[in-house]
Amino acid sequence: MTGVLEDRAAIEREIAGRTVCEQLSWAAREHPDAPAYSDPAGDEWTTLTYAEAHGRVLEIAAGYAALGLRPGDAVALMLVNRSEHVLADLGAVHAGAVPCSVYATFAPEQVAYVARDVGARIAVLGGPADLARWEPILGELPALKRIVMLEGAPEDDERFLSWEAFLKIGADALAADPAAVDARWRAVTPEDTLSVLYTSGTTGNPKGVPLTHTNVLFELATTQRMIDLPTHGTQISYLTYAHIAERVLSLYLPLVKVNHVYFCTDMANLGATLGQVRPVLFFGVPRVWEKLTARLQALLAGQPPEQQENVRAAMAAGLAYIEGLQYGHTVTPEVREAYERADAALLSLIRGMIGLDRARWCATAAAPMPIEVQRFLAGLGLKVIDVYGMTETTGAFTANSPDVFKLGTVGRAEPGVEVRIAEDGEILTRSPLNTRGYLGLPEATAELLDADGWLHTGDVGSIDEDGFVRIVDRKKELFITSGGENVSPAVIEGHLKEHALIGQALAYGDRRPYPVAILTLDGEVAPEWARARGIPFGSLADLAGHPDVLAEIEAAVEAANRRLARVQQIKRWRLLPAEWTAETEELTPSLKLKRRIVHARYADVIEELYAAG
Repeated sequence: MTGVLEDRAAIEREIAGRTVCEQLSWAAREHPDAPAYSDPAGDEWTTLTYAEAHGRVLEIAAGYAALGLRPGDAVALMLVNRSEHVLADLGAVHAGAVPCSVYATFAPEQVAYVARDVGARIAVLGGPADLARWEPILGELPALKRIVMLEGAPEDDERFLSWEAFLKIGADALAADPAAVDARWRAVTPEDTLSVLYTSGTTGNPKGVPLTHTNVLFELATTQRMIDLPTHGTQISYLTYAHIAERVLSLYLPLVKVNHVYFCTDMANLGATLGQVRPVLFFGVPRVWEKLTARLQALLAGQPPEQQENVRAAMAAGLAYIEGLQYGHTVTPEVREAYERADAALLSLIRGMIGLDRARWCATAAAPMPIEVQRFLAGLGLKVIDVYGMTETTGAFTANSPDVFKLGTVGRAEPGVEVRIAEDGEILTRSPLNTRGYLGLPEATAELLDADGWLHTGDVGSIDEDGFVRIVDRKKELFITSGGENVSPAVIEGHLKEHALIGQALAYGDRRPYPVAILTLDGEVAPEWARARGIPFGSLADLAGHPDVLAEIEAAVEAANRRLARVQQIKRWRLLPAEWTAETEELTPSLKLKRRIVHARYADVIEELYAAG
């Protein structure tokens, strides 16, 4: 404990008095010509340097002030990842205001809830698709005075302002009185709210999580102590800025490491962007890694048998090497030599093919990562390490590092962070990373933070003798069978999703004699799998009913069951004819299952599965 408190004190001294405003000012002053943000422009990129970005941020801050935005007011942002999103966000901070990125998949009523709850005075939207989510509820938002749009601003409505017109207002205001903006950002304090993020919410209304400059700067400092990230590195921003991981990694971290951020505005282009950028650090939620694995497995399955065998042998050497690098393990000279041969001959080529040949840090979080996906990637020589945290803890509070890791765990507590397991198995944490509470929700805050400052994560887990944390499941998502057995649906689902054809899986069994599963196909892999086998189809629904597909899914369920305890094994299952997405509301914007939505929507399917038994 003494070591934890000493680390905490050292980090607090390091970041004392600092704000994100000062961090951007430092980056622009010390590295003015370093590339900061690049947006796609056809086959090219348009780039802003740190000096240019800083100048634009000050103009935007002046623009907000000219529109009547006061310190403490809120700005709501809904636009894809692009430089304008970052600049609009940081501009609000420099104006003394509070930016709030809103999930673009939120329904209009959720958008209205967030805008009212945070008290948005100005909104910045990307274009007509974003406006379509706001237009039905604008009459419910009397506090919202102006709407700035990057594209498609209505010309006959004085509430709307084009991005170009907004920038001109800001540039003119800054030129007329630069001292006013300077005074605003210098008045910002470390304990001021830097941003409010809303939990994507598997049930009920989303909850607002205010995070301060101190929260974020502590997170960056403690992460750097665990992971030696390079300066002037390249990275890709593609997950929504409404998600804590993307916000910390590609909005705030670059201001400290002076990194070059490339924006991927469409997830469909992520593979191509990886190939172009070849980032030195890359974060993906498990679904991103699962899809990458599924595509590579499908590609491998289409190769001649001799080539398949060569790849399998090389990947066996890669897996042995990565497993040997784990904490407490040893890499023998024979294992190292075998890996170096395999890497030179094949593995480095595959990593280059997917754009991860220069990646020094690959990580995942937000949901359970299937261990077989992690092992497959390890076979390529990639250490895709787990970190663990929440919006309420400013992101990660435990982490593996490239040098100290155990596959299948979420790592150790970060420096300055306390972690313990409660009597009921819940993971608790205490540190300066913890939010002060939910916005305007004292009862929910009391459930989150106890009187001693411990944050109750809602996750069940354990800590091993080496300090590595393992997650079992969400405390509220464990189900109890009619036989009284506690079962983690996430464990079952993880094994099921290891098969490339299965895109999503939901296990159910609360107060029932055995678990059942509802499954969907992977919309990218399933068509390629079918074509490789000459199976005709017109849609994903056709494939979901095809006997060859059903036989393969049956084999996948049997394979999963062989690795599960008897009380966890799936006795009945159903393959649905459509995918689950955030748009169809079975998934959150961070691609986690909305269990209650699925339970309610497919209640008849669940009943049929039990009736069949």
